[in-house]
Amino acid sequence: MSSNSHPSKQPSVLIENTNHDDNSQRNEGSNTKATITAQEVQSTRDDFERLFGVDEHLYDQPTTTRRELWSYYLYYNGDNGVGPGSYSQALFQWALNGAGWQPGTNPRQPCTDSSPCVVSWAGGTRSVSSVVLIANGLCFTFMTVIFVWLGSAADYGSFGRWLLLALTVICWALQYGMMAIRHPGQWPAAMAMYVVAYIAYGATLVFYAAVFPRLAQYMPHVRKAREEDLKEGKISRQEYDAIESLERNHISNISTAHSNIGYLLTLVLNLSVLLPLQNNSYSNNLALCLTNSYWVVLGVWWFIFQQKRPGPKVPKGSNYATIGFKQIWLALREIRSLPQTFLYFVAYFLLADGLNTTGTLVSIIQNNYVSFSFLQLTYLGITQAVCSIASTFGFWYIQKYFKFRTKSMFLVTNLFSVLIPLWGMVGLWTQRIGYHNRVSVPNFHRLSFQAHNRPQWEFYFYNVVFGLFQAPYYAYAQTMISELMPQGYDNMFFALFGITNRASSIIGPNVIQAIINNTQNNWMGFPFLFAICAAATITIAFVDVEKGRADARRFTEARKIARVSAETGLSRDEVLKGSGGIMTGVEGGGPSREG
Repeated sequence: MSSNSHPSKQPSVLIENTNHDDNSQRNEGSNTKATITAQEVQSTRDDFERLFGVDEHLYDQPTTTRRELWSYYLYYNGDNGVGPGSYSQALFQWALNGAGWQPGTNPRQPCTDSSPCVVSWAGGTRSVSSVVLIANGLCFTFMTVIFVWLGSAADYGSFGRWLLLALTVICWALQYGMMAIRHPGQWPAAMAMYVVAYIAYGATLVFYAAVFPRLAQYMPHVRKAREEDLKEGKISRQEYDAIESLERNHISNISTAHSNIGYLLTLVLNLSVLLPLQNNSYSNNLALCLTNSYWVVLGVWWFIFQQKRPGPKVPKGSNYATIGFKQIWLALREIRSLPQTFLYFVAYFLLADGLNTTGTLVSIIQNNYVSFSFLQLTYLGITQAVCSIASTFGFWYIQKYFKFRTKSMFLVTNLFSVLIPLWGMVGLWTQRIGYHNRVSVPNFHRLSFQAHNRPQWEFYFYNVVFGLFQAPYYAYAQTMISELMPQGYDNMFFALFGITNRASSIIGPNVIQAIINNTQNNWMGFPFLFAICAAATITIAFVDVEKGRADARRFTEARKIARVSAETGLSRDEVLKGSGGIMTGVEGGGPSREG
């Protein structure tokens, strides 16, 4: 939005009123623009925020405590993805491979770790890799529904608190249920439990992440900077933004580091099961049980120590089942008000789709090459976890020391998001690199390792690179959206972020599974993934974070004015004039229409 001139020589703040009622209906021809001088807003800040406290509750919300913050870190320490994201997929793929056969063989020959493999599917056959990608596509499809349906509802009342608890319990229950998968013929049940558990896991990440901006906002030093220093004119708005941004990066990076610490500790703990029982076919199931129990023990504390920070009541005419659709529709209609935010969403949609699908594809290749050995997956995971912990802390201290902005750090990680599928694409033309080199795998019949002629370095190399540069990628991705979204709409915009992150991968898995099913070559998927990752990285480079912050503030103020107007019956002009005696100039405003 363009700035507006004002008769006064003082700097001004433009508030653009978007005319709509609580049901997100709007008179398209009626926008009210009011200009308020910065001095007037400053002098009446107390009255203004009491009037609009329906959204922010700036003075009623509790200060973040050390115990609450550490319980937040511990939840993410347990919710590290080893169970639903690694072991469950490996167990599902093991069952598929065991039930499959080599195409074109009669009688049917069992699959090997290097042969194509198909299973019966919908009256025909489909490759195992394709079925795994279909399962992931289903996960992301249902995540989209959840994020659209319930995402915005989590901003109202205490619904978000209970939603995260319900999703967590569902994921815990189904992870324990996966222990029952003992035979290849159970692959349909394994697929069902894997899909539902992964949906719940992906949703926990989104609704958990939506909490950290508010935790940062109510940290003692950030609260003091906002409620004392900023209000008294000791610091500028830009200086306050820098303080809050740094604290958001701090919590985001430390929580991501804890996720990787949990990833490492879980894998090391699992060695106590996998090494002594490596000749026992049930050891994988026991390792999954131990992994899930680790999350239960660490995750429960968040639900005990989380302080209540309820949002506003659900608007009249809406309920928890419908408000999500209305708010998402509102957000989409407000694209012009938040151009930088939605440019980031578009870019991240492509980047997340490419990176998530690349990770799935490399995991499929890796699982084949280690013969679904949880022990070997654990060794590879430990390698990745150690690098992830080091990089997350390292990136944070580099940023803190040099005062680099979030976007700059994010772009560094994005470079390697492009190089990972590029490396796989090279594997189309050479067997020397490109995820072709195997890892030694245990022979459970002879308690020895099978020897391979090829080097054993490449999947370790992949996990090192992924750990060093993709662990901080997740931290900076969520920090960047937190800086571009309007305050008070955390769950709504993190739900959109969840759609662009997890649920965007509806496209990638379906495109790649079709390519692989037609070519019987896993590596044919990498060119498509490289292209969308590269396009996304270039687009993110053009996102203007400072302009996005300003747009988000204008959006928030306009929504506050509209809500107070709807609840009090006052016109928008009356609301503005009545807020501490602020007098505003109205330009080009048509008649106000209340819902």
